[in-house]
Amino acid sequence: MAAQDRRLERFGASTHRYESAPALPEAEIRAFEESHGINLPPEYRSFVAQVGNGPAGPGHGLMPLTLPRPDDGEEWAVDDEWNEDRLPGRLAAPFPLNEPLPGRVAASADELTFGTLMLAEEGCGSYIRLILNGPRAGEVWRIDPDWGGFVPAAPGFHTWYSQWLQCP
Repeated sequence: MAAQDRRLERFGASTHRYESAPALPEAEIRAFEESHGINLPPEYRSFVAQVGNGPAGPGHGLMPLTLPRPDDGEEWAVDDEWNEDRLPGRLAAPFPLNEPLPGRVAASADELTFGTLMLAEEGCGSYIRLILNGPRAGEVWRIDPDWGGFVPAAPGFHTWYSQWLQCP
């Protein structure tokens, strides 16, 4: 992809530059799961264990599971979102929706994201989130509180990431 987009014109490419961080050791993934009382969905878990811990990916790039992005002195909107996901009990909390919530989101977006992990930021307050528990565990949903609601983006991590890889 980097060879086809040398000028980094594709959305988000100037942020992630098509570079992947090293994969995470099994012990680090297991420690993350234990500290948050969760089991990561298998497709995502194997990705961070075998491919990499971000950032090359959809939107402005795949967020790292365990380490925040390097401190370059700039604050990004995703910093707060990333940190909130790691608050005690948040990832293990039940996912509050049984069905998609299309359109403008009346409830606080913060209340809707319990039991999910932010995968990527698409800009303007839109995020891609991985559902961690309940009947929709493993699904990837897009939350756009102002316009698109909170709706499925892909049936799983592999499909979501593969769609990005196949996009011209």
